[in-house]
Amino acid sequence: MDNVAVFDSPGKGRGLKATKEFWAGDVIFSESSLAAVVFDSLAERICHSCFRRQDKLQRCGQCKFAHYCDRTCQRAGWSEHKQECGAIKAYGKAPNENIRLVARIMWRVDKEGSVVSDMQLTVLDELEDHITDMQEEELKEFKVDIHNFLDYWPRNSKQHTIDVISHVFGVINCNGFTVSDQRGLQAVGVGLFPNLCLVNHDCWPNCTVILNHGNQSAVNTMFHSQRRIELRALGKIAEGEELTVSYVDYMNVSEERQRLLKTQYFFDCTCENCKNRTKDDLKMAGREVDGVKPSNEQVKEATDYCFEMLDKMEKARLNGDYHEVVKICRECIEKTEPILADTHIYLLRMWSTLSEVQAYLQYFDDAAEYARKMVEGYMKLYHPNNAALGMAAMRAGVTHWQAGLIEVGHGMICKAYAILMVTHGPTHPITKDLEAMRMQTEMELRMFKQNEYVYHSMREAALKNKPMFMPLLHLGDTVGLSHQ
Repeated sequence: MDNVAVFDSPGKGRGLKATKEFWAGDVIFSESSLAAVVFDSLAERICHSCFRRQDKLQRCGQCKFAHYCDRTCQRAGWSEHKQECGAIKAYGKAPNENIRLVARIMWRVDKEGSVVSDMQLTVLDELEDHITDMQEEELKEFKVDIHNFLDYWPRNSKQHTIDVISHVFGVINCNGFTVSDQRGLQAVGVGLFPNLCLVNHDCWPNCTVILNHGNQSAVNTMFHSQRRIELRALGKIAEGEELTVSYVDYMNVSEERQRLLKTQYFFDCTCENCKNRTKDDLKMAGREVDGVKPSNEQVKEATDYCFEMLDKMEKARLNGDYHEVVKICRECIEKTEPILADTHIYLLRMWSTLSEVQAYLQYFDDAAEYARKMVEGYMKLYHPNNAALGMAAMRAGVTHWQAGLIEVGHGMICKAYAILMVTHGPTHPITKDLEAMRMQTEMELRMFKQNEYVYHSMREAALKNKPMFMPLLHLGDTVGLSHQ
């Protein structure tokens, strides 16, 4: 950890600053989790050791709850699961993910002490729990979890006071980080990374966090590398500069970001973007045509209508009624697109959802059009190296490729590749996928330019004979690694 130093950040408490200069894509530090667990909802679909999604998993023969890729993963995860296995058997069922995570943390600290690594910059006791800041409803759920934890915690494990247990629950509530699957396409669990807890928030950060799953391919578990987060620089960072990440999506106006941060993390954001309401005007703007703008009343009416339709669309999406999703999106876009700017965040959400659903339904021409609009809007709002922009460009590139629009598709994939080389690095599985896509689309583009007719004939024949290999985000998946 020679790259960083703990310091008192004005108005924020403890933070981390760089002790040397960094450039875009540099890994500032990596850190293994103190403990991590799979989400309750995915307990049977994700390996509890390597956090990979697999079609067929083997269940633990003792507790019947934990699932693994194979015996190799089961052996690798046994040190974390051993006490948990007995506790689940005795309790009669697996408790929720918060209780399971707190138990894993406490078993590890009881066994190894508060400092489990030479690289650790802080200990559990020093992390904020914000229990006194919780709302009444949140405190009720908090107390239920503690009550259930006490029933679950084995009598033969070291006993702790209510204050100690409450503190750990409070810490994971505001410091837990969601853990993604091996390709970074879906949030599958939550873990605690003590050093990462010291990295403060900024709405326009200089760093990003990704999960690197390491290498679990060796049969002998001693050759496995641990899953770990990586803090990566988004651009040039000067020596002495504070290191920051964003806890919330920038694709919200300042007021909404501040509300989310206050609710979940119990602080008031005073970053430059919030103070100056940077880009808020673009995010809620009306469309200007030939120097003529719609009235404020028209923009407000279209914005309110769009907001209502987003709620309806989300309900239809959660119900799996994708044709209804398309109908709602089309109706909303038809009414609001002439009034709202191409950077309006509600319109962008409509374009994003419609492109995703139409790609899923295999209406690729339609999907490509809305994906292109989405990326063009994102480029005007996001940091040029934002991971969400990179993933959106990747999705748009794949969709254009599927629609046979090879020139635009290749350009989008190249853009995505450049961004993810910074945010994820060359060894991450999603970057490797993109590299394969980039090479394929480059080859196809050369073929297209040589003979357009032959290219389309070969393409149609290939698509009839084998399914498209390029990975798309599954509907409802979330991207990357962020605060819980």
